[in-house]
Amino acid sequence: MRIRRKKWARPELAECPFFEEDPEKNLGQWSSRYKRQQPLHIELGCGKGGFAGRLAADNPDINYLAVDIKSDMLGVARRNIVSIFSEGERQPDNIMLTAYNVEHIEKILSPDDNVERIYINFCNPWPRGKHNKRRLTYPNKLEKYKQFLKKGGEIRFKTDDLPLFEDSLEYFEQCGFDIIYKTYDLHNSDVKDNILTEHEIMFSNEGIKINYCVAVNP
Repeated sequence: MRIRRKKWARPELAECPFFEEDPEKNLGQWSSRYKRQQPLHIELGCGKGGFAGRLAADNPDINYLAVDIKSDMLGVARRNIVSIFSEGERQPDNIMLTAYNVEHIEKILSPDDNVERIYINFCNPWPRGKHNKRRLTYPNKLEKYKQFLKKGGEIRFKTDDLPLFEDSLEYFEQCGFDIIYKTYDLHNSDVKDNILTEHEIMFSNEGIKINYCVAVNP
C-alpha cells in the first residue's frame, strides 16, 4: 500500500511507548518489552494497524508485534491503535510496533521468541515470475519463519489474489507446513473469528472473494 509522507509520523513514533526504534536489539528477548509474559503473535506487513490493534484489544492475554517497513504507515497505525484501545479505556500494553524489512526478519526474531502465530494479510502478490521471491509467503521466507515459529505454531494467510493464494498453498507444502484449513470464500465459510482489514472491506465491496488458509509448523 502506498502512503503519502507524513511529517508527524516519525516524531510521534519517537514518543510512542509501544514503538521499538531498534528491533534488532530485542532478538530473542521480545517478551521483556511487554507488561506481561504471555504468548506472542506477530503480523507481517501490518499497514495502518487496524487488524493488529483490534486483535490486541480483544485478546489482552496475548502479546502482539506488528511489523511494517514504512514509518509513515506505522505513524497511522499508532493513532489507530490508540483509538481502538481508548474504546475500552485501556492503554496499548500488549502490542508493539516496529519498522523493519521482512526480508531480514531473522535479525529481529529467533527461536527464543517462541512465536505462536503469524498473520499475513493481503501482501503484495508480486505477480511477475522474476519477482515471486519477494512474496511474504515465498519458500525462502517461510524457512526463516520456521526458525522462530514454535512447533505447532500457525501462519494465518488472507489474500484476494487467487494465483498468489494457490502458489502459496504449494509453498507451504514445499516447506513442510500442514495446511489444516483453507477456503476460497472466507466470508461465506465457517470461520468465526475473522477480523476485517481495510483491504478486505474494499475488495469485498467490489465482490471479490477472500482466500484464507491456516498452515501449521509441524
